[in-house]
Amino acid sequence: MILTSLIDADRYADLHPRFAGALAFLRENDLAVLTPGRHVLDGECLYANVDPGQGRGREGAVLEAHRKYIDIQYLVHGGETMGWRALESCSRIRLAYDDARDVALFDDQSTTWLDLVPGQLAIFWPEDAHAPLAGAGPHRKVIVKIAV
Repeated sequence: MILTSLIDADRYADLHPRFAGALAFLRENDLAVLTPGRHVLDGECLYANVDPGQGRGREGAVLEAHRKYIDIQYLVHGGETMGWRALESCSRIRLAYDDARDVALFDDQSTTWLDLVPGQLAIFWPEDAHAPLAGAGPHRKVIVKIAV
């Protein structure tokens, strides 16, 4: 897991061949007005979900993990808290891995909490179980999905 600002994110661009394209999308679009939903950038290899949402609080946030995609979760406005726990330590399965949806859900508790402010992003790898929507109140996020 990586927590950084969009301003400083270039230092991580070499970690994956599609990171530069993901960061360019975040920088070159007016994310505050971009239509909610899916935006295809490079087929199934790179796409973004614009998500105006509502936080559920820490108690309502559920750990999730993906096998096929790396998540870059960027906060446009509002506040967002996300939980984190190493996937290898998750043992309380709520939903076994669903290949079609690329998600597994866990009832384990997060061991770390991240409070994002607008302009920050968190990068979650397949080994990072993460619990989005743990904040309170409305927010707008863009989740860029990068094929592993």
